Amino acid sequence: MLFENVAIQSVVSVDPPNKVSSEEVYARLEPALKRLKVRGNPLIDLAGIEERRYWDDGTQPSDAATLAGRKALERADIDPKQVGILINTSVSRDFLEPSTACLVHNNLKLADTCESFDVGNACLAFINGMNIAGRMLERGEIDYALIVNGESSRELNETTIARLLKPSVTRNQFKSEFASLTLGSGAAAMVLTRRDLLPDGPAYKGGVTRAATQFNNLCRGWNHQMWTDTRTLLTEGMKLAGLTYTAARTVLGWVANDLDHIVIHQVSKAHTEMFIRMFRVDPARVYRIFPFLGNIGPASIPTVLSRIVDEDRVNRGDKIALMGIGSGLNCSMAEVVW
Repeated sequence: MLFENVAIQSVVSVDPPNKVSSEEVYARLEPALKRLKVRGNPLIDLAGIEERRYWDDGTQPSDAATLAGRKALERADIDPKQVGILINTSVSRDFLEPSTACLVHNNLKLADTCESFDVGNACLAFINGMNIAGRMLERGEIDYALIVNGESSRELNETTIARLLKPSVTRNQFKSEFASLTLGSGAAAMVLTRRDLLPDGPAYKGGVTRAATQFNNLCRGWNHQMWTDTRTLLTEGMKLAGLTYTAARTVLGWVANDLDHIVIHQVSKAHTEMFIRMFRVDPARVYRIFPFLGNIGPASIPTVLSRIVDEDRVNRGDKIALMGIGSGLNCSMAEVVW
């Protein structure tokens, strides 16, 4: 899907206040790592993750998403009552029901005419939310859309560490749960509007999506546990990304060297480096957040985008590629022209 009348009015991110280093995690896991003969600290050596962050105790995903949503509305300088739709894209949820979006909607005091719901699609959900809102804006149904995300990894990290310390855990089980230890916490939000209301605003052009759902069994997650076939997930994910990139070149006219910034969903060092090699991307065009935030799921892409904007790395007219792969498997690639 391609858009002609969708603009980004604001994009923000919020970092949780508490840092937890991978050295601290290693110290807790050291008995298990030694028993299983795991060399070094794989979180640093393999994943390249130096630290991740936690919210304060008692902070719910809706609280984190609310922080980001409020910041996005303030930066957009609009009345919350003007928002026509709120889409929460978090993997982390307060409850199975009601939707986390309901809680954020109430926290932000949005209008009773503002539709709200959750969209769940693993690490790809934020782009999905942008596309859903983009269609409504393109048709002129609403003036403003708010997409939010709040991820909290503390519970999963803590239960995984406790489980891996059990004497019965095997090396294969450690490998299958290792990805859980790479997860971090974060929050992000974006206000989208129509370009006829913001003619000089950054244009969201939309993009393409491809699926390989025969691989839906490579990652399965719950609040307390996640197991992943990391190697196969990476291999098949990159194959799907290749197919999606071919489609993006056709639909969006992409030429790698013409893209000023490559904003990817960041899982780890291995994932990021393979992506750079596969698509022959200039490493300088890929801003990295995984070393200090870990894998923050759907919050990753808007967090990277907000950081390069806030750090004045983006110039007017720059072409920005948004690229994400979600377990399942689904892949989306989209373009922003700043």
